[in-house]
Amino acid sequence: MSDKIRVGDLEAEVVFKNIRNVHLGVYPPDGHIRISAPESMQLENVRLFAVAKLGWIREQQKRLLGQRREAPREYVDRESHYIWGRRYMLQLVEIDAPPRISLAGTRLMLYMRPGTDPQDRAQVLDSWYRNEIREALPQLLSIWEKRIGVAVDRVFVQYMKTKWGSCNPERRHIRINTDLAKKPRECLEYIVVHELAHLLVPVHNDQFLALMDRHLPQWRDRRELLNALPIRHETWMY
Repeated sequence: MSDKIRVGDLEAEVVFKNIRNVHLGVYPPDGHIRISAPESMQLENVRLFAVAKLGWIREQQKRLLGQRREAPREYVDRESHYIWGRRYMLQLVEIDAPPRISLAGTRLMLYMRPGTDPQDRAQVLDSWYRNEIREALPQLLSIWEKRIGVAVDRVFVQYMKTKWGSCNPERRHIRINTDLAKKPRECLEYIVVHELAHLLVPVHNDQFLALMDRHLPQWRDRRELLNALPIRHETWMY
């Protein structure tokens, strides 16, 4: 079961679990707040706990927003990039041919024409991430449309700043964030199930949670993995 509470001018999600202690988290990409609390704890006591931590919450949100404002990626040799949850080191290779990408061990090989700038490299890599998602989606949709009993009319794969996915129940459209190609594959499956479930239940109410529990019992663990796993942008040193 989950509830919403106000913490100052912020909103937090409260999930009651069979645990002994309260756990407070601020998660990317948008700094949303989630609190796990013992089942015996009163909601008002959870709110008072969160209010006492308001300064820490704002500091964590500020840190997340600051990460979004980091300098643009340079797409240079030894820069870290993540693909399906694994970390790779970028290696640029100049060729007189159309651009392409391949994986070799822990290296992400980016083949580009001589003289290309970081923006060109970024576009090639973003397009590659998009294609990775597009290739993974048909099998997932085939499985989960049948299990949940829904049908999607159209799927969009695009970069989104604050959402991993979205759903338009009236048009039966769903949108998937290209950045999910940087996360473990089970995170993409969780988002697909989440958005398909919204075709039946548009809001996050008890009926929606029951639907998720029935079809993907481990969805909370996958949500934790999705929001907690960092995507670092450091350069490899050796």
